[in-house]
Amino acid sequence: MAKLKKRTFSITKAVKANARARVGSPPPEKVLPNTKDKAETEPKHKKTLADLLSKSADD
Repeated sequence: MAKLKKRTFSITKAVKANARARVGSPPPEKVLPNTKDKAETEPKHKKTLADLLSKSADD
């Protein structure tokens, strides 16, 4: 049988465990919207003043 490895004390793990015991576990991560889907719905550039004026003149 192999000899068990002695665990070293980690202050970071101790602090995190203490915080989880007091406050609770952190909330699950949020899913971010896909940037490619957003780019398809919105135009890449705003319309220029000349485009807006010519469009209203045609109507």
